[in-house]
Amino acid sequence: MRTITFSQATLEAMEEEMARDDRVFVMGEDIARQGGIFGQFKGLYDTFGGERVRDTPISETAIVGSAVGAALAGMRPVADMHFADFMGVCMDEIYNQMAKIHYMFGGQQNVAMVLRAPDGLINQAAAQHSQSIEAWFQHVPGLKVVAPSTPVDAKGLLKSAIRDENPVVYFEHKALFSTRGEVPEGEYLTPLDRAQVVREGSDVTMVSYSRMLNTCREAAEMLEQEGISVELVDLRSISPIDGETILESVAGTSRLVIAHESVKQGGVGSEVAALVAEEGLDFLDAPIVRIGAPFTPVPFARSLEQAYRVTAEEICGATRSLMTGGSLPTPAQRKLVV
Repeated sequence: MRTITFSQATLEAMEEEMARDDRVFVMGEDIARQGGIFGQFKGLYDTFGGERVRDTPISETAIVGSAVGAALAGMRPVADMHFADFMGVCMDEIYNQMAKIHYMFGGQQNVAMVLRAPDGLINQAAAQHSQSIEAWFQHVPGLKVVAPSTPVDAKGLLKSAIRDENPVVYFEHKALFSTRGEVPEGEYLTPLDRAQVVREGSDVTMVSYSRMLNTCREAAEMLEQEGISVELVDLRSISPIDGETILESVAGTSRLVIAHESVKQGGVGSEVAALVAEEGLDFLDAPIVRIGAPFTPVPFARSLEQAYRVTAEEICGATRSLMTGGSLPTPAQRKLVV
């Protein structure tokens, strides 16, 4: 099977869906002339022209508002947010309009649109360009929220999102754009509501998504050398969460570790932990462990940024403690002032 980058996989998804359905178009800042700030739209303008690949003014509210209007008129827009951090500018359009219109019109209108949101830590992009904010949108009824971790799911989830009749927020980690992986040629769809067991194990279930899944893979390989068998679950969908796959895994391992790049407080891990506590408490032989960033903005200084990152070593340490009944490290022990 061929190997392509995460960015190429999303570009391929766009090309295939725009060729398949002439209602699909893309809009955002620096899309047509530049091909996207990370090159993820490069070449689309040459193929599909200015009517379907549109540069917009620097106004996130206008981008999302006009995409909602276009969707109501029967089009299937894909709107790019440049950086996910900028979604705060247009939250009213997202959570009061995009998410609610289908419900408020009694199901007579659909808002079939995709909001692409590059998120996550990259080198020293600091507090306003490095956030992981997926938990904000998990809390909003009416939205589907996905976050691929591999090129194959980057393509499959984006194609499914474009075809869905509901608004989908598509988080794509900036540091994943250059990563490579096997992707089938031609038609490939990933369901918007299913997690995937990407590594089977017997001692502990590890749940993650997006870039942190790769860190968890690294941790699982390190732990395997110590005789600890990790079953790794890729959520892929933040909302809805595939509780069935998580509970089935925990029933087999009796232990649960959840790791994500966003801050631990109020993160997606809280929802996963609550789900297992409510519906799978009898499966557990030990407390649930959540691992996330400290409750502070993303630092600019390189040394602090490194301390802020969740690492494979940190995940390994927490998992060892879980297996042996030891205590978890405190924020102070992580050498970061919060």
